[in-house]
Amino acid sequence: MSEQGVENNVQARYSEGAQERQEALCCPVDYDVSLLKLLPTEIVEKDYGCGDPSRYVKTSDTVLDLGSGGGKICYMAAQIVGAEGRVIGVDMTDDMLALARKYQSEMAEKIGGNRVEFHKGYIQDLALDVQAMEVWLAENPVKDIEGLQALETWKSQQKNESPLIKSDSVDLVISNCVLNLVAQKDRQQMIAEIFRVLKPGGRVAISDIVCDERVPEHLQNDPTLWSGCISGAFHEKGFLDAFVVQTKTNRPA
Repeated sequence: MSEQGVENNVQARYSEGAQERQEALCCPVDYDVSLLKLLPTEIVEKDYGCGDPSRYVKTSDTVLDLGSGGGKICYMAAQIVGAEGRVIGVDMTDDMLALARKYQSEMAEKIGGNRVEFHKGYIQDLALDVQAMEVWLAENPVKDIEGLQALETWKSQQKNESPLIKSDSVDLVISNCVLNLVAQKDRQQMIAEIFRVLKPGGRVAISDIVCDERVPEHLQNDPTLWSGCISGAFHEKGFLDAFVVQTKTNRPA
């Protein structure tokens, strides 16, 4: 399955999940009930996580949620970080972003401040502002090689001058059953991006599905199993090793 095929299939399935609850995407998770009380029922019902990384959030944290979906974990984290904290959700699915943003004003009133924001972006390229890129493309449609070169120039400039998520700006990166949806070839870049945005001494809390054997290629090519967080599962040791390698790469000389 091609990179574009992975991305399109995942977005299509989770767009459906934003419209109507998808039981096949759900995992039983024991969330902190006290943090769920303020959340709209629609957000709770259309959440497709496999764990609760919000338990690692601390007061005053700046938290980045990769693949924030309908915003459930973001709104839970917002209650923990308090007035001095901030929560940022990044997702690529328009319908999920719309669901999360639908309740922003309501949640800001309930928790006593608007400390949550949602952005459209790739979790493997946290510098690229996809919404800004869409605006640029609407005004500068790519019709030829010159247009493609202009787009690449714009992307490079945007990421350098006004990255979606700045380097060394986040205390805690969290994600709930999303990293395994990213195409294999983009995963090392995704992990590198996590390290880029973290402040020195920053933390990572990832809830994801892993396996103790390599997933066969024919299963990886099954779009339903991939978007269902099954055939894209990380090999457990490989997942940990990837973070260790990046830690060594980022270690000061």
